[in-house]
Amino acid sequence: MRPVKNNVVVVGDFSNWANQCVYQMNRTPDANYYWITLTGLTPGLEYGYQYLIDNSIRIADPYTQKVLDPGNDPFINATTYPNLKPYPTGLTTGLVGIFQTAEPQYSWQVNNFSKPDKKNLVVYELLIRDFTAEHSYQSLIDSLQYLKNIGINAIELMPVNEFDGNESWGYNPSFYFAPDKYYGTKNKLKEFIDKCHLNGIAVILDVVYNHCTGNAPQAKMYWDAVNNRPAANNPWLNPVAPHAYAFFNDFNHTSAATQYLVQRSLNFWLSEYRIDGYRFDLAKGFTQTPSNTTTIENYDASRVANLKRYYDATLPTYPGTYMILEFLGTLPSQEEQEYAAHGFMLWGNSNVTYNECTMGFATNSNISAVVYNSAQRGFNNPALVGYMESHDEERNMYRNITFGNASGSYNVRNLNTALARAEAATTVFFTVPGPKMIWQFGERGYDIPLNFGGSNVANKPPHWEYMLVPERVHLYNTYKSVIQLRLSNPAVFNNTSFYL
Repeated sequence: MRPVKNNVVVVGDFSNWANQCVYQMNRTPDANYYWITLTGLTPGLEYGYQYLIDNSIRIADPYTQKVLDPGNDPFINATTYPNLKPYPTGLTTGLVGIFQTAEPQYSWQVNNFSKPDKKNLVVYELLIRDFTAEHSYQSLIDSLQYLKNIGINAIELMPVNEFDGNESWGYNPSFYFAPDKYYGTKNKLKEFIDKCHLNGIAVILDVVYNHCTGNAPQAKMYWDAVNNRPAANNPWLNPVAPHAYAFFNDFNHTSAATQYLVQRSLNFWLSEYRIDGYRFDLAKGFTQTPSNTTTIENYDASRVANLKRYYDATLPTYPGTYMILEFLGTLPSQEEQEYAAHGFMLWGNSNVTYNECTMGFATNSNISAVVYNSAQRGFNNPALVGYMESHDEERNMYRNITFGNASGSYNVRNLNTALARAEAATTVFFTVPGPKMIWQFGERGYDIPLNFGGSNVANKPPHWEYMLVPERVHLYNTYKSVIQLRLSNPAVFNNTSFYL
């Protein structure tokens, strides 16, 4: 909690959701925090609760690890999330937090996971919702052999903390400590991470600290209803984003309240879930410097300080944590070079250039920027996470078969030809030193367009039957072979002396 509130009462199952004086929270002398000790609770029983602030604002605890949502929970499959606690219909409104004393603990099998060398990471980015029809942690566990066979040594999950709705990419976050129930229980997520570690695979979380939705308690507690935006005295959020990457409600990363929230969240997932690293969405937005889409590319010392602060507060306690920035600066980028020198890794988008090569066109086909020490990058170490595709880009195979070079007798739009050209790109791509990333199903020539279903964020079919097509399996095996070549020769591919 933060100042400028007069009183806070906790309401919940224990009070039959009534506003009772006995549950009014104590306030610290500095008026910054409210607290209460509850007694008489049944061990192991889940309790729903909310904070009632100044008799007018009703919120779930920002630090709750589970949220009940009356609008979306009814659509969660009971197989994915068994025995989900019912929402207290008729007793309250809005999102409800859950706490549970004597909560069943997950028994970890791996207690000393050794993270793969970040210079040789092969990351598989996936969206759980679209990876299998079941869209669950269990389905990921069941698919681990498929992923292990490719040879990847890290999985990057698109955001899994609580977001608005069920059918989402996750870039609309509302709670930073609660896994979204649409994918399963918290212990099933832990089991997935544990099984990954058993198979030598690190787990990286995509996290969104640039913004939050209006359902986030940080927005609700200090809201300007007249202008429909965060209030001027909001400790976390800007009323209006000063920079060009404004989505939902923008966090002020120079604020001590925001810094505390973000660092506590980073520490939580590392300690509670034993994840291995983070990919920071929209890293350019970690600034209060006024900008437009052009000037936001300028070197920003305050943004550098904000991001380095999170790095420096995390690594001493959790050594080896991967910290990856989606910065995507205009090249060459002094700011990206500074992040790389500090220990960050940077996303490196080579989608257009590689796709021009696979389509059979020479214009814009210079792939040299995928090399970390190229003239375009100028990094002093292999910190560039290069990729031919990510969740944001059009699929290479879709472009191949739709727009590929069809002049003369050689037709890239022929499926088998397009797959063969994807094999060639794969061979060149993975043999460049530095960490690399695959977007899900690129290894089987996924050719469903980005806007299938009406938008980029619409559901996409996984098409597991593609693995019954010999030519697609051949591409999968090419990924497997080249990744195996790379990972089995670290003395070659971790060598920082590299020339293209």
